Amino acid sequence: MKAVVLYDTAYGNTRTIAESVASGLGRGAAAVPVGGFDPGALHPGDLLVVGSPINGWKPTARITEALAELGRRGLTGVKAAAFDTRVKMFIHGDAARKIAEALAAAGAGIIGEPMAFYVKGSEGPLIDGEAERAAAWAAGLAASLGSGNE
Repeated sequence: MKAVVLYDTAYGNTRTIAESVASGLGRGAAAVPVGGFDPGALHPGDLLVVGSPINGWKPTARITEALAELGRRGLTGVKAAAFDTRVKMFIHGDAARKIAEALAAAGAGIIGEPMAFYVKGSEGPLIDGEAERAAAWAAGLAASLGSGNE
């Protein structure tokens, strides 16, 4: 199983979370910026985790475009999960849920609830402990697949 953490970032916060998720998934997992992602490299049995900052109440345009391409190609047999980075507010968007819905619509098997990681302001930085929480969340995803942190 290959594990890819696909992400877009505006100020580096989502990249930090993506790298922590890749670390938590274990050996062979890679954080890949959306501009360097090859959707044709995914195969049944792979794990795809997609993350985006909330941008206008939804994922960024580049993540939305990547999800549309994945939808055209299909993700049958691919396991998937989603996360976003957001400011902790009473009202906010939910990019992670929208990402998870798009992944499921493309045929991926969703293996975990969409996850939010928090930043202190629109440009960050991350709230203390969020990178560690991301790694722990990812380790849980890996364990649910039986691939563990090797």
